[in-house]
Amino acid sequence: MVSNSAASAVLPLLLLVSFAIAKTVTYDFNVGWVTAQPDGFSRPTIGINGQWPIPPITAAVGDKVIVNVQNDLGNQTTSLHFHGLYQNGTAHMDGPVGVSQCSIPIGGSFVYEFKIDQPGTYWYHSHDSGQYPDGLRGPMIISDPDSPYKEQYDEEIVLTLSDWYHEQMPGLLSWFISYANPTGAEPVPDSALMNETQDLKINVEPGKTYMFRIINIGAFAAQYLWFEGHTMRVVEVDGIYTEEADADMIYLTAAQRYSVLVTTKNETSTNFAIVGSMDQDLFDVVPENLNPNVTGWLVYDEAAPLPTPAFAESFEPFDDFTLIPYDREPILDTVDYSFNLDVKMDNLGDGANYAWFNDHTYVRPKVPTLYSALTSGNMATDAAIYGEHTIPFILEKNKVVEIVLNNMDPGKHPFHLHGHAFQTVVRSAEEAGVYVNNETFPEFPMRRDTVMVRPNGNLVLRFRADNPGTIPPARPLHFLPGVSNGSTNIRN
Repeated sequence: MVSNSAASAVLPLLLLVSFAIAKTVTYDFNVGWVTAQPDGFSRPTIGINGQWPIPPITAAVGDKVIVNVQNDLGNQTTSLHFHGLYQNGTAHMDGPVGVSQCSIPIGGSFVYEFKIDQPGTYWYHSHDSGQYPDGLRGPMIISDPDSPYKEQYDEEIVLTLSDWYHEQMPGLLSWFISYANPTGAEPVPDSALMNETQDLKINVEPGKTYMFRIINIGAFAAQYLWFEGHTMRVVEVDGIYTEEADADMIYLTAAQRYSVLVTTKNETSTNFAIVGSMDQDLFDVVPENLNPNVTGWLVYDEAAPLPTPAFAESFEPFDDFTLIPYDREPILDTVDYSFNLDVKMDNLGDGANYAWFNDHTYVRPKVPTLYSALTSGNMATDAAIYGEHTIPFILEKNKVVEIVLNNMDPGKHPFHLHGHAFQTVVRSAEEAGVYVNNETFPEFPMRRDTVMVRPNGNLVLRFRADNPGTIPPARPLHFLPGVSNGSTNIRN
């Protein structure tokens, strides 16, 4: 079990053995303000049903999920996005404001209803105006009776990593995208959290294997993670089972997820630190008083001391590009569409810095893109009706799409695709420049829905357009994932 002085930070999930029939899982969420102080600083925070951290959503493959949302914030609109769920056939339930729905107005309500057809580790969060780092973010876990690893562990534990800001998002966003910040420097977090708290204690028993479902629910900071004295065995990334791979340290960008197996030691005399460390390469300036680390512990003996983590001489995380999907899906080798997306950060005439795709920056349309598609008849396949600043691409169903993504910026950037997991067929080294078709492709490419491109490097991503609707793909998670300063839309 997991224990901590903040009871609401406890997120244990016991191994579920079998599921006889699909069921309907219903959640009633009143979204409103509470006060929280996860790092000792008290501030207004967005909670659910008067509590924060917000509750996990749990379901099983085959279930129908209904989430009744009531917006009781009083001063802000909201929405919910279920990050990583493909929403195949229910694109109108995806949640991004301006793409698949309008905001839930103050005092208003919205019912999300969809069927679960994919297992794995996910999360849910607001997808309205960069709001979720104020607290509206939590785990979503989909159990699988047919998991290839179900016999290899004794218990599941959810472990979230996040960054935390003392200032609320409206003020931070107003400064971030303004003439006062011409370089586009992202606000540096005030602290790092683990299960939305600090000094987390996880009670473990000797000789057992635990599956940790690890989720970076942060706004901006990627984190390195390691368990001192223990090896992780990666078995899932972003809802895709992988062949087992050993890792001493992993790197999670904002929005990425890993499931890892950790087998405990047979003796109980010592407790061991779990360390999350924010990637300071992402920060333009590192404040002198910043502690980039958050520490928890695997507690074998509550009477034994909690050790101070050893100093990390260097960060050498596991390379997720080397992962092989458990199903060994071969590379999609017949490409029907190939698009170049050149990414840069640059200023507009207002002096503010924005993310750009192909010399365009995203402007949220007044009418959600999906609504335009559904009401335009034969013109729905005309990219012009969506406006050039939604940067639209029109696809035929079941065609294979290749996105060549060139990072023209000296920073690391994660990219997320709604509605699909993509094959990552190329990820270049740092400073490799634009893609020039000079790579050897893997036979069974790693698949996930969020991947990092290196500074001044490139990615080649492939997926099959088998999810009709309007989705916001290849979004740069450039502070407040994809909602603050850039994105693009694909309709298929």
